[in-house]
Amino acid sequence: MWSRYRAAGRLLSISRSLNRKSWRWTSVSAHERALRCTVGEQIHGFTVTEVTAVPELFLTAVKLSHDNTGARYLHVAREDSNNLFSIQFRTTPMDSTGVPHILEHTVLCGSQKYPCRDPFFKMLNRSLSTFMNAFTASDYTLYPFSTQNPKDFQNLLSVYLDAVFFPCLRQLDFWQEGWRLEHENPTDPETPLVFKGVVFNEMKGAFTDNERLFAQHLQNKLLPDHTYGVISGGDPLSIPDLTWEQLRQFHATHYHPSNSRFFTYGNFPLEQHLKQIHEEALVKFQRIESNTDIPKQKLWKNPREHCIKCGLDSFAADPSKQTTVSVSYLLTDITDTFETFTLSLLSSLLVDGPNSPFYKALIESGVGTDFSPDVGFNGSTREAYFSVGLQGIAERDVDAVKQIIARTVDEVIAKGFEEDRIEALLHKIEIQLKHQSTSFGLALTSYIASCWNQDGDPVELLKIADKVSRFRQCLKENPRFLQEKVETYFKDNPHRLTLSMSPEETYCDKQAKMEAEKLKQRISALSGEEKKQIFEKGLELIALQSKSEDTSCLPALKVSDIEPKIPFTLLETTLAADEIPVQYCAQPTNGVVYFRAVSSLNTLPEELKPYVPLFCNVITKMGCGALDYREQAQKIELKTGGMSVSPHIIPDDSHLDVYEQGVLFSSLCLDRNLPDMMHLWSEIFNNPRFEEEEHFRVLVKKTAQELSNGIPDCGHLYASIRASKNLTPSGELQEMFSGMDQVKLMKRIAEMSDIKPVLRKLPRIKKYLLNSDNIRCSVNAAPQQISEASKEVEKFVKGITKSKKERKPVRPHVIEKSSDVRPVGHEMLNSLQITRKLINDPTFKPCQMKTHFVLPFPVNYIGECIRTVPYTAADYARDPNSLATLKTFEKAVEWAKSGEFTQQDIDEAKLAVFAAVDAPIAPSDKGMDHFLYGISDEMKQSHRERLFAVNSDKLVDVSNKYLAVGKSTHGLAVLGPENTDITKDPSWVKR
Repeated sequence: MWSRYRAAGRLLSISRSLNRKSWRWTSVSAHERALRCTVGEQIHGFTVTEVTAVPELFLTAVKLSHDNTGARYLHVAREDSNNLFSIQFRTTPMDSTGVPHILEHTVLCGSQKYPCRDPFFKMLNRSLSTFMNAFTASDYTLYPFSTQNPKDFQNLLSVYLDAVFFPCLRQLDFWQEGWRLEHENPTDPETPLVFKGVVFNEMKGAFTDNERLFAQHLQNKLLPDHTYGVISGGDPLSIPDLTWEQLRQFHATHYHPSNSRFFTYGNFPLEQHLKQIHEEALVKFQRIESNTDIPKQKLWKNPREHCIKCGLDSFAADPSKQTTVSVSYLLTDITDTFETFTLSLLSSLLVDGPNSPFYKALIESGVGTDFSPDVGFNGSTREAYFSVGLQGIAERDVDAVKQIIARTVDEVIAKGFEEDRIEALLHKIEIQLKHQSTSFGLALTSYIASCWNQDGDPVELLKIADKVSRFRQCLKENPRFLQEKVETYFKDNPHRLTLSMSPEETYCDKQAKMEAEKLKQRISALSGEEKKQIFEKGLELIALQSKSEDTSCLPALKVSDIEPKIPFTLLETTLAADEIPVQYCAQPTNGVVYFRAVSSLNTLPEELKPYVPLFCNVITKMGCGALDYREQAQKIELKTGGMSVSPHIIPDDSHLDVYEQGVLFSSLCLDRNLPDMMHLWSEIFNNPRFEEEEHFRVLVKKTAQELSNGIPDCGHLYASIRASKNLTPSGELQEMFSGMDQVKLMKRIAEMSDIKPVLRKLPRIKKYLLNSDNIRCSVNAAPQQISEASKEVEKFVKGITKSKKERKPVRPHVIEKSSDVRPVGHEMLNSLQITRKLINDPTFKPCQMKTHFVLPFPVNYIGECIRTVPYTAADYARDPNSLATLKTFEKAVEWAKSGEFTQQDIDEAKLAVFAAVDAPIAPSDKGMDHFLYGISDEMKQSHRERLFAVNSDKLVDVSNKYLAVGKSTHGLAVLGPENTDITKDPSWVKR
């Protein structure tokens, strides 16, 4: 996977989604074990060089060096069961053939110990991993995995070590993963030759995204002298210049232990990791000089400007405003961890939120729609950089944007920053340190990767509390500390790039023409014999891909390794104000309180429903009570870790045509700020402000731009949502709220010259949503905080408005459904149940729909959905899932119906399913399946037992029952370029 990582230099950030499943702190045994290591101690070929406790992150870091090879090793001991391993190589390509990216793919296609094809992907079904992937960044390649099972950890470690150090690197694998010349129909030598290859196609798709295109050019032009001046992922026009021999040579020089950095995290013993890594890999190598150092960029004496072209955005609100411009500044070496920390904070102060100077000056100017791509601080390269600008502007406004940026820099130097904004930022860091995430190990390895890659100190990077203290001291000693940084790095910095990007109607045609020209040159240079070999190699590749192979060489867990029972979560439900159900879940949340509420949409008039996502997006950003939108944003940052509102459409667990429709309110705060957070919610519910028309217009344009920009990255999700639209009643609502229908609606609203009619809809929606009529709440907090939390929730519930007249549901068929009471041990936990009001549409008839959204992309995004069964149905445990292309899916269905799978296939499928089912859950998210979806632990255990019981007969039965043609309603959707086959087929609807 090609990734332009921005983790380095940034703070460890919590997920924007407050429902994310996360990590749990239990005891200190791993921490104590690590503290017993002593500097100079030798363990399995490694020598300990440093042992450091980092109390603010509840971890102990142990640095080691491998004696023979010089390989670096960092172990982070933390009482977290979700253990992670990663190995990282500094990879510094000097051209845009994509050699590190293609190598990342190819090493995973088989190794000496595991010579079968694609052992990496086959391990997905032989493991209980919580994460497996690989990433190619601009200057390093990273291979991480995580799992909660010790045996699984050793299995995966063995596969990863053999893959990176002893890969087969077969020529056929290079052709498959990188690029090849092949007949359009590989079995017909009369069809034309074309370029193919996994990475070749991936990068063609990547650069259909104008934001990615801009960000890539920004880095290439700001840091042009060495590896950052090329595209590590590969330029589709340069990829065919790479040879198999060059790939093998790149592996020999870059994938050596002397050029590696090992990272392990969690509560598994360090000694076992070191023993396995030494014995299975490092003992076979000697130290070499890696020669992969990246020199500092030579600083410019004068600023530079560049203009580039891109494709048209068919969803732009104003077709005449599709230009993007930014000004970028080269900053400091990222190994200076305090300076990097300071500049990262400075960046947040400059661009984050409506109180930031660049938001006021640029976003609220009305000149553009949103910040330019890659805005803010980027610490992924040896020298960090900062970028700011606008997208969605007219080409004539480029100079105006440059002037606004220069003027804003001068104003910041003159005025500085309000103390409250600095405190709000430091408060955000405090919450980030306390919030617990299940993917904390992955966040750590990403966070330290760039700095460590440049020989910076990764442990120093983790000492965030020390940096905060030093930062406060610097401000105390010099009130102009931040202004002087702005002067040095922005005002007086000649290494400054102005990059502009404008659309060109013929851009995609020109790209296709250049590819066709390259193809023509390649073909014209081929002899008759070489053409014959290409045809034969194409057949050989098909045969290899179709061949069934022996995977017995791969390690695997057994189904018996899966825990038969799940632990039940203690929940307590009480009534606030004698009528509103509140679920309490006492968890070790480390001083953070998590609040959620769901309000029903059942009484909302149908004509207002399409505007619910917009309402959710702006309701916490328009001001409330005595606070205008700037003051509200400041208060939210000072007193909470974020307040979000989102649509909540949940299919029933036992009937496909029954669903819950509502809005989810989510927030978190430090326990000391709970009264302030709940007061903010009270004001948002009772006194939201809707009078700021210009600010509303800014939010609308920004939202429309973000939705449009998200299509290339999330095209497969849009296709899946559309494909499921006509299969269930909730599917229709999902398309309205989250699908292409919503993208188009926001485009229309952003185009309106008079936005008042839409703004007037918001107070109407508020009347139906922000009241106590149909609401339920939940709180996750430490046991000692539950009592205080219940008082604050009671106060909130009593304070919010109740409708003056009883509102009837718009759709009459409402089902009241209570959650199950669950036994815990031998006691009934609590007799009070949460009742949800669900919608049933007895008139709904599923129908097959095939939709083609014609978009100016060279790639297709495809979704196929099938109406099957709900969660509690016996067949749900056997509902297969495929993300393959439509024809491959059809073949997969035939295979499933035939029952040709073995017991090993079934066991591997169970491992893959249980890996997802048993993913770790954070203290903040315990009990959420019950609160949000009505799925109790008892239902989960019952589902678990059905999964264990799945056998071959049941799989064949379910395949014939739901997947066979004519048995279940299908939905298809394609987002992509014109397609002659679809155009000829009248069953497709073109949009």
